[in-house]
Amino acid sequence: MKNSLQLVAAALAVVVLSGCANTPSAPYNYTEYKLSNPKSILVLPPVNKTPEVRAPYSMLSQVTFPLAESGYYVLPVSLVDETLKENGVTQAQDAHELPSAKLREIFGADAALYITMTQYGTVYLLLDSHTTVSAEARLVDLKTNKVLWAGKASASTAEKQNQNQGGLAGMLITAIVKQIVGTVTDESHPMAGLASQRLLSAGNVNGMLFGPRSPNYNKAADKPR
Repeated sequence: MKNSLQLVAAALAVVVLSGCANTPSAPYNYTEYKLSNPKSILVLPPVNKTPEVRAPYSMLSQVTFPLAESGYYVLPVSLVDETLKENGVTQAQDAHELPSAKLREIFGADAALYITMTQYGTVYLLLDSHTTVSAEARLVDLKTNKVLWAGKASASTAEKQNQNQGGLAGMLITAIVKQIVGTVTDESHPMAGLASQRLLSAGNVNGMLFGPRSPNYNKAADKPR
């Protein structure tokens, strides 16, 4: 009897813990976002916290699409980068530290998007290798300097990878080959595109809101990321 009660208690504990693990995140507070109602976005060069020098360029080249599709006017990223360099700002970190008022004076945008690359590249594991891209972002009102929204997203080849059935030796060889191919062909670039979609496309839970150029403008964000 005692053993049965212990088993029941253990089962209940598992159920409770599972319920806690699956608890949805709290809704994002969009009060400041809605009050600001940004129409144009300045995307600053991403800060790179990865060993890959190409990480910020890969992400920057793909962020315009999801933002434009979400209903915002996005200042051309190449023009922004060139303008910053002409003004002596050659490092992304320096661009991120510029005063909001100065950025608004130069570019005339309503809000600025600050992106930080936290992971980019193919990593060799014991029995496999995965290409993963992760990034964080903040949307800041350039008139008030208030953070309107913040989020993060990742994309990895591991998401759709089939389990290898070639035995231990085959798995080791496959992992090494995948790492080499992933690095040489820059498999991270399409992953950066997917991560940018997840990070910046409006309509995701706790994601960005639709902009005024979208037919979904002022509709709730209700699509899971």
